[in-house]
Amino acid sequence: MRKRSLRARLTLLVAAAVAIAVGVSAVGTWYFVRRELSWQLNQSLRETGERVPFERMQKATRECSAEPVSATGYGKYPPFPEPMQIVFPDGTRCVMGNTAIKVTRREEEVAGGNHGQELVYDGYADDGTPLRVLVRNVDRDAAFVIARPTHELQSTLRSVSILLAAVAALGVLVAATAGLLVSRAALRPVGRLTRAVEHIAQTEDLDTRIPIDGSDEIARLSASFNAMTAALAGSRDRQRQLVADAGHELRTPLTTLRTNIDLLLRSEQTGRSLDPGAKERLLVNVKAQFAELSTLVGDLLQLARGDTDHEPHAELPLHDVVTAAAGRARLRGAEVSTDLSPWYVVGGAASLERAVLNLIDNAAKFSPGGRVEVVLRDGVLTVRDRGPGIAEEELPHVFERFWRSPSARSLPGSGLGLAIVAQAVAEVGGEVRLGNAPDGGVIATLELPGRATPSS
Repeated sequence: MRKRSLRARLTLLVAAAVAIAVGVSAVGTWYFVRRELSWQLNQSLRETGERVPFERMQKATRECSAEPVSATGYGKYPPFPEPMQIVFPDGTRCVMGNTAIKVTRREEEVAGGNHGQELVYDGYADDGTPLRVLVRNVDRDAAFVIARPTHELQSTLRSVSILLAAVAALGVLVAATAGLLVSRAALRPVGRLTRAVEHIAQTEDLDTRIPIDGSDEIARLSASFNAMTAALAGSRDRQRQLVADAGHELRTPLTTLRTNIDLLLRSEQTGRSLDPGAKERLLVNVKAQFAELSTLVGDLLQLARGDTDHEPHAELPLHDVVTAAAGRARLRGAEVSTDLSPWYVVGGAASLERAVLNLIDNAAKFSPGGRVEVVLRDGVLTVRDRGPGIAEEELPHVFERFWRSPSARSLPGSGLGLAIVAQAVAEVGGEVRLGNAPDGGVIATLELPGRATPSS
């Protein structure tokens, strides 16, 4: 079964809603008109009955006739043009008009005083003509009955019904047209959004932007879509940059490895053995290049985890994490002094420990004798070295991936350590920065949200 479009469903919904509203209004109007016309007819019957002289009723009773009276009437009284008669408890009647009304139990009960003083109902003449009948008790044993044909009432109601049906049909037609126009205007931004999504799906062009007009839900959706495509484009650009930078960084150790291995193979294939000292230096170099590659691959995997692949977070003592990182740095030859106060944060222990270790390793690399001072006070961790410092123009680039200062390019490292620190700190909502100390060296400052005591 073919599904209707959103525009068609919206048009049908508007038309159906208006049709229901118009239908309810039309039915309510019809019943209101019918009630008003019936009330007016009843009032007219009462007023007409009250104008009939009592002596004329007595005259009709004395000269009673069960059939419509002749043109001469009763004596000096001509027959009434309306159906009118006197009814007794036994069901006999005295017709006072030119039309006889069928007698029912209602008239007999009113005549006998058993059905109240007045009764209005729908009845019939002897010839079957529909009548509106008013019965009123005028004596202890008689009831006065007056009626009026209802054909005018029915004719008016039919005319009203036709008029209301025509108005309802016209209203539904206008509503459908208005719904179509409204749906076109309302869904025009959705159409632009749909075309943009289809264009991106076909061309993978994430630079596509949707014009934003106003501040309604469609505008907010367009703004969110633009933000999403911008984030995707940025993620794609960062991925491409990471691949390009990783390829560039991998090229140097791989070239060195290939050169050293080719040299070893050539010496074996030609039968010209290398000097044992030279061969040992080559093997040591190969081992160092493998270690550099392993470090680089590990750092790349750490950075490539993505924004949704975080380590499970829990409350942990930051001072213990720093103590563990300092212990690992000492095993690598760094001389680390610590001054730590308790501080508890919510985060991943492994990623935070690696971030602190990277800061300490980076400081030890440039500090004479590997001396590093680590202080934790009120959630602010500082890692200080006694090295030459960093040029001011280089400070904005220290957390970029694969960036290395000219003075550090001869030292081991991949240029990813501080980038990993920035990523780990951002995951827990913290902040990290580097700056030169007034008396020399570099101070790395890491601020993490937390508290001095555990939450439980």
